[in-house]
Amino acid sequence: MGAALLRVSMGALFLGHVGVRLTVITWPAAMQFFQSLGLPWFMAYAVTIAETCVGVLLIIGWRVRIAALVGAVVLIGATVLVHGANGFLFTNEGGGWEYPAFWALALISQSLLGAGSWSIALAGDKREPGSASSDLI
Repeated sequence: MGAALLRVSMGALFLGHVGVRLTVITWPAAMQFFQSLGLPWFMAYAVTIAETCVGVLLIIGWRVRIAALVGAVVLIGATVLVHGANGFLFTNEGGGWEYPAFWALALISQSLLGAGSWSIALAGDKREPGSASSDLI
């Protein structure tokens, strides 16, 4: 049950973050921000698509290990490229690196735990949730 709670809460956070990017920040500002980091403008689209897919996959519990690792790569990028120079505390101006680094570690933990209970991966699977054979999905 703990793996499922972690999985669904992180999926919801990803989708919430994407929602803010699309409705408050807007595409032009997001593209400009990515360019200010020295990245091509289209990375705003690539990261948004990745975050959306990761969020949905985590919530429904399908391909959780892969989705969590992809999410961890995105958060490691955010930690290094966006928040690293702002100091440790996320309350610092520009947001420090503590929160995205913790989130990346939580995603790595999720990839090690697998989907847990209440996931599409285990739907119809009569094996015990959490067993080694059912967590390979």
